[in-house]
Amino acid sequence: MSVVNDPRKVVDAVNTAIGAPMAHEHVADIVELLNEKSNEDVIEIITRMPLEWAVEVFDQPQFQDASEILATLPQDKAIALLEGMSADRAVDVLRWVEEDDRARLHQGLSPETRASVDHLMSYAEGTAGSMMTTEFVSVPSTWTVQQTIEHIRRVERSRETVYAIYVLNPSTHRLENMVTLRRLIAAEPDDNVLVASLSHPVITLTPAMTREDVARVISKYDVLALPVVDSTNHVLGIITVDDVIDAMIEEQTEDVQRMGGMEAIDMPYFEISFAHMIKKRAGWLCVLFLAEMLTASAMQVFEDELEKAIVLALFIPLVMSSGGNSGSQATSLIIRALALREVTLKDWWRVALRELPTGIVLGAILGMIGIVRIAVWQGIGFFDYGEHWVILAVTIGVALVGIVTFGSITGSLLPFIIKRVGFDPASASAPFVATLVDVTGIVIYFSVAWLLLSGTIL
Repeated sequence: MSVVNDPRKVVDAVNTAIGAPMAHEHVADIVELLNEKSNEDVIEIITRMPLEWAVEVFDQPQFQDASEILATLPQDKAIALLEGMSADRAVDVLRWVEEDDRARLHQGLSPETRASVDHLMSYAEGTAGSMMTTEFVSVPSTWTVQQTIEHIRRVERSRETVYAIYVLNPSTHRLENMVTLRRLIAAEPDDNVLVASLSHPVITLTPAMTREDVARVISKYDVLALPVVDSTNHVLGIITVDDVIDAMIEEQTEDVQRMGGMEAIDMPYFEISFAHMIKKRAGWLCVLFLAEMLTASAMQVFEDELEKAIVLALFIPLVMSSGGNSGSQATSLIIRALALREVTLKDWWRVALRELPTGIVLGAILGMIGIVRIAVWQGIGFFDYGEHWVILAVTIGVALVGIVTFGSITGSLLPFIIKRVGFDPASASAPFVATLVDVTGIVIYFSVAWLLLSGTIL
């Protein structure tokens, strides 16, 4: 008998290939082990793996290169996997399969699975419609508790979750209420007890909601799953809390990358090709480099002042970085507050009024540190700033107050401007704040120096 036809030999072969007894490992650990192997080895393992195990592996969002591996598998194995996977995960995998392979796999699906996949793929990526699964449990409101429990036993293996059972109108099939699995199990299995008597009002989502809004609703009501309904209150699917967690990790990863001044990358670091890495990072670097040229232009305007007092150049990195740092702090706070709906676009003036005194106080703290630093260095002989070192120290202190205040206000208002024109604040705020504050910081610094040092150093 061949290895493929002998279940015991299949298990032994898979365990040997993976390097661990799969039957005793959690599927997440198996996925981690598979991710360390080449795609050729993974394809061989998946081919030998019992279908039930393979479906569990492909259902894990952490399984890398799932789309490429699926397209390379034998047609019958790939189709069986898609049929067994949750509908939302099948869509996620199919979305990144090459067009020709996707059409081939799509054609082989059963009419029911194909309809579910087509339905989910019609929604824009990042919306509730694209995140939901069509595999949920629903029953008519006329069913009894006993009928409902028996129905769950029959369909449980084909449903993503049974956290909640959705109670529908028996004639219109519209959502009426829901009953939790806990209440259903705790109820007496009496043929006269209707499931509708255990139900309570249900919070619903719409398919156009963003994944941030979905996460906010699930967090607010502390639930494990919520139904997505259309305008007529028919259930389109459900979104579970684990789907939301996966989506928010992806969203936060993209935001962190954008705040760092690069395009979002949708693959693990070591899976990114060299050319793709350059493409994602070079664009923003070039834009920011061109913007930073304004800093050089600003310094050229004050060329005479630099020639007269070269000591001013010593503090340029200090004042520029302080303004950029304060701006980045304010930007990060406001971007997060906007994401959490703690502030809205109409609150911009309240934010500005709050950041103004904040920037002044923070600038004054840094200014005092700068003054003390110059005084200490002058006093103990580390560096001689000249006979006018006191007025130089005051200049640095006053300049820091102005630059840090400007950085705080700019950093807090720029996310509002970017969001108002329809872009993601995380995509450009931090890099642009740093560049803008660098340019204006030079102007503020030398303007203060010209006002306070004229007739002495200048």
